[in-house]
Amino acid sequence: MRIGVLTAGGDAPGLNAAIRAIGQMAARDGHQLFGIANGWQGLATQFVERELTTSELNGIVGVGGTILGTARYDLDNPPGGRERVLATVAENLDALVAIGGDGTQRISHWLAERGAPVVGVPKTLDNDLIGTDYCIGFDTAISLVAESLDRLYTTAASHHRVMVVETMGRTTGWVAAMGGLAGGADLIVIPEFPYTMDEIIAHLVARRARGYAFSIVVIAEGVNLETLGGRETGEITSEGVRGVRLATRGVGQFLSSRIDSHGGFEVRTTVLGHLQRGGSPTAHDRIWATRVGAAAYDAVAASRFGTIPVVRGGDIELVDLAEVSHGQRRVPRTLYDLCAAFF
Repeated sequence: MRIGVLTAGGDAPGLNAAIRAIGQMAARDGHQLFGIANGWQGLATQFVERELTTSELNGIVGVGGTILGTARYDLDNPPGGRERVLATVAENLDALVAIGGDGTQRISHWLAERGAPVVGVPKTLDNDLIGTDYCIGFDTAISLVAESLDRLYTTAASHHRVMVVETMGRTTGWVAAMGGLAGGADLIVIPEFPYTMDEIIAHLVARRARGYAFSIVVIAEGVNLETLGGRETGEITSEGVRGVRLATRGVGQFLSSRIDSHGGFEVRTTVLGHLQRGGSPTAHDRIWATRVGAAAYDAVAASRFGTIPVVRGGDIELVDLAEVSHGQRRVPRTLYDLCAAFF
């Protein structure tokens, strides 16, 4: 069997662990695994396959990024990209494993509906893929956030400052909420439960009145600026702000400037940015990426196409791609209330 694998969208720690699991299990059963370069672009443009031998897969479980390369490639602009992918898969592969987030799995579902032998694997740092408790890269990202807050805590306390820390998070606040909870943030601002600027200032003033001379505020990059008294320059959609790269919006810096303009606070901003994507995956990400990768291979071997292995309640379940291709997993109120209990 000729099995293809691709990684689409943003890179994430743990991708190589999943690729390794698929390839090692395929080799065990006498099948071939071919890596597709740069995600969907590699199937829609010039198709170049690269056989991934066991020797190439050895030692990559702890390597960050993706050995296949990745790209954010729009198959619908120009039109016809999906059809080219469908034809390329039919002509060259017996099965395709697509590792990616919501956009990737929507494409996977579209292909599967048209007969393509596709199996998905859940990956997104935002952890917002509906239907699964875990996505590759999330644990590494929140561990980096928590470690960063540990380091910023000491300098914030020493200089009596408000530290504003901007994390990833397009339209959901999983990274900010869980990283902030683990790192002891004093206020967490996420898209699901917006704060007004007046509420943020009131919170900082109340902390100071209780004797705390410093604060650490974590904010997700996708928070709507209008809730903070600013103005958005692009259209707000379910996938973020259309036409504006989130990293350039400067949500953290905007919040810092508004706090500073209130007076009485010395403010500094830290944008964690791509540090959250980089470096070696945590043990948790290595283990679960291996498990979902192995489960994806098992689905391919059993010809259970149009499916994706997801994590629910600490175990792996194989579900239809339709379950993860529509909707979004958002931070629940109960979890955010737990975060707020320590503000």
